[in-house]
Amino acid sequence: VQLQASGGGLVQAGGSLRLSCAASGRTFSGYAMGWFRQGPGKEHEFVSAIWWSSGVTDYADSAKGRFTISRDSAKNTVYLQMSSLKPEDTAVYYCAAGQGSVFSSRTYDYWGQGTQVTVSS
Repeated sequence: VQLQASGGGLVQAGGSLRLSCAASGRTFSGYAMGWFRQGPGKEHEFVSAIWWSSGVTDYADSAKGRFTISRDSAKNTVYLQMSSLKPEDTAVYYCAAGQGSVFSSRTYDYWGQGTQVTVSS
């Protein structure tokens, strides 16, 4: 099983980025695909998740109204469209797949390698 995260980079405050997570190696129909982030000196923080089959989504309060999660079943890829980015969004962003509570990193079985997002002020 492989989750390949990409799309990070350096962007100015107010800008946008789209992260991608390409999944392979198994069927994820019963899984939720989540995005977490880890800033310097911080723990993993839930950002957003989408259930692969139903498309039901969840967002952290910090992401609501600015980030949009989506999936493309044909490409086996999950996206996180991030807009109105703030310096406090700076972190390594990880995608993950799991079948439990989407809000807890401990319930995810598979993790990607992370992609760095840096937002300058």
